[in-house]
Amino acid sequence: MKHARRLVAGTLAAGALALSLTGCGDNVDTTERLGRKTAEATPDAGGATPSAAPSGATPAPGGASDEAYKKWGLTAPLQYAPKPARKPQIPKPTAGKVPVIDRIPVAPDDKVVFLTFDDGAEKDPEFLKMAADLKLPISMFLTDNVASSDYGHFEKLRDNGSASTINNHTLSHPNLRTMSFEGQKKEICGQQDRLEKRFGQRPPLFRPPFGNYNDDTLRAASECGVSSLVLWRVSMQINNFQYAEGSALKPGDIVLAHFRGPGELKGTTETQMTTRMLQRIQEQGYRIGRLEDYL
Repeated sequence: MKHARRLVAGTLAAGALALSLTGCGDNVDTTERLGRKTAEATPDAGGATPSAAPSGATPAPGGASDEAYKKWGLTAPLQYAPKPARKPQIPKPTAGKVPVIDRIPVAPDDKVVFLTFDDGAEKDPEFLKMAADLKLPISMFLTDNVASSDYGHFEKLRDNGSASTINNHTLSHPNLRTMSFEGQKKEICGQQDRLEKRFGQRPPLFRPPFGNYNDDTLRAASECGVSSLVLWRVSMQINNFQYAEGSALKPGDIVLAHFRGPGELKGTTETQMTTRMLQRIQEQGYRIGRLEDYL
């Protein structure tokens, strides 16, 4: 119960915290951006048969080959957290609204964090290789107007044996707090529909652009079939983490990163940024868990 109360208290300030954790440090723009490919994005080729994620798929702790970590610039194998025997107790939402989660309430000594990647502007083939080699369990939050130009890229990422997942980050990445209830519902439900049609499953998780939401967002997400609104407390910049509080990871932290390339990362590639992120996780003695196993 202590951890649950902490989560409730944390979510009350999540909107304000999110504004300072938009994943744009290290001299990247001061607002969360979709990337320069936004204007170039075109709908995914029509007629694709919906492809559901493999049933019963679970991440394979230690499933990465013994040599994979060396290939991608790590000095030691990654450590993975197994699926917990019992899920943490998440506070129940108010009737008609989805719960807001910005950190998983695990035990203080359970050093596990969770990887989430947003938007979908960058589609780097090398990152596909990296994620498959390392068996990274990634929760993807995709925005249709940038990701849909090649949804197949993210399907490959989902189906690489890591049990990664595809979730909702709206149709066009607006600031939902500036929109009416109906406008928000169109953005959220519209992306639910498109992802279900393309991938064969309706996403259970939703992340609002910029971390901005209000009561209308929580109601709209519920009506669209979402089970949880997921925020974060740590964001990966080009080289280092930016923290909402303190100067280190905390057990249960949800880490925000983005599908971005050199144009957005001052010449750094997506794989280089991810290597640095994994190094920071290892340096602090943390394991990587699969977010959906805890929700």
